[in-house]
This record gives sequence, C-alpha cells and structure tokens, in this order.
Amino acid sequence: MNTLQFLGTCAADFSPLLKTERKDVFDTELRRASCAIIDGHNLIDCGPHAIDALRVAGVALRDIDNLFCTHLHSDHFNRDNVAAVAGAAERRAPLHVWVREDAAFPDIPGVVLHRMKLFTTYAVTDTLSVTGLSAIHDQKATPQWLLLEEQGKKLLYALDGAWFMNDTYYYLENKKVDTAVLDCTVGDYIGDYRLAEHNSIPMLKMMIPSMRTFGILDERSRVYASHMAQTLHDDYEKTVAAAGDFFTVAYDGLTVTI
Repeated sequence: MNTLQFLGTCAADFSPLLKTERKDVFDTELRRASCAIIDGHNLIDCGPHAIDALRVAGVALRDIDNLFCTHLHSDHFNRDNVAAVAGAAERRAPLHVWVREDAAFPDIPGVVLHRMKLFTTYAVTDTLSVTGLSAIHDQKATPQWLLLEEQGKKLLYALDGAWFMNDTYYYLENKKVDTAVLDCTVGDYIGDYRLAEHNSIPMLKMMIPSMRTFGILDERSRVYASHMAQTLHDDYEKTVAAAGDFFTVAYDGLTVTI
C-alpha cells in the first residue's frame, strides 16, 4: 500500500448540488458519500457518488480489483454502482468484493464474493491482507471496520461507528497502524444523541490520546477524520482549526501516503 485517496468524506446528508454543477469537481465544502481508493485498484465502499468520484479522480472502473464493504447502508453501498464497476468494459478479471459474513449481499454479475468472519485475516493478494473488526453501528447493516496490511504498512479504516468495541480495541493493541481513518460524523460540540453510533470532534480528542497510550497509534501514525455530516460541522477552515493537532480533516480528493 502506498496511497489512499478520499473519494468522498460525507455522512448521509450530502448536497444535491453533487448531482448537478458540482458533479465534476472535488471540493472541501461539498462532500460526497464516504468512499476511498488504495493505490488506484482497491476501493473501500461504493455508494451513490462512487462512479462520478472515480471519474473525477481519473480512475478507470476496469482497474478496480477489489471492493471492501464496511456495511450495506445506502450511502456506502449502491448496487447499480457496484454492478457498473463489476461490468466495466475491458475488465481483465472479476471484481472481488469483501463483506462481513452475514451481510445480505445481492447477486451481482461479475462479482466474486468473499464473506469475512470478524477478526479473521484474509489474503487479498500475495502481499495484501484484510481483517474485519467489530464496530458500534446499526448491526442490521452488518458493519465492519477494516484493517488492511501490506509489506509492513497498516491502514485502519473505521468509519460509521462510535468509540471502540472492546474486542476491536484489544485486537488493535500495539498494532501501531501507520494511517487511521476515523469517523467524525458530528461537529465540535457535545450533547449530540448520535454518540452510540458516531464520533464527534470532542470524542476524537478523547480517543486519539488513548489510542496512542494503548499502542494502536504511535508517534509516526497519521490520523484522518472522515464521514463528516455537512449539517453538523462548521466550514472546512473552522473544522481544521477545531481539530488542532489531534487529526487531519479529510476532504474529497485528498490523497495521502499510507
């Protein structure tokens, strides 16, 4: 793993302008439904804006080898868009899709489905592996956080979930991930009812130091906040100021080194 590009960084309250005049650009203020791509070949989630976002990023659908699904809520999974990726012209091989073992995944032509038991590590390629971790989120949507590892590099992708499940927290002890992407649906205030499913900026400021104390992060680790509800956050500059030195605020189109 070398690069992670954020193709969408919003929760489910994305702007309708993304269907019209903002369809062809990335923007720090108008966020698409959360998804990301690793090294231009491995997609994380494929929601309603994924096809447009891949086009804006210059990624050909035929070049996507794997799709890792965090869960099946409609802002993260869109059947037609997954079918478009799987059925792309000039595709060299089937699309491999990785989901939690009990996910109600529909039949889609061109997909090779991999059902994952939580806390079991699977070989995706000769060098890349993935592990699904339990998450505090709507269990009907069969959520999983993702730990991806390749040649010593570790990426924790933990969107749509609040705090840590006990088993996930202890599984990650001393893992010292290189890059962590954490849910930050809620803005810089306390008292929001979503604390049982989503993080806020104050919650992240509590969690991240504990993650360092527990060895999930170390001094080299980079932390990014994503899945940010537009109606619950200030504008980008104010959100960056609120994040301070705790984490980096991701935005659509941001490309980072893992």
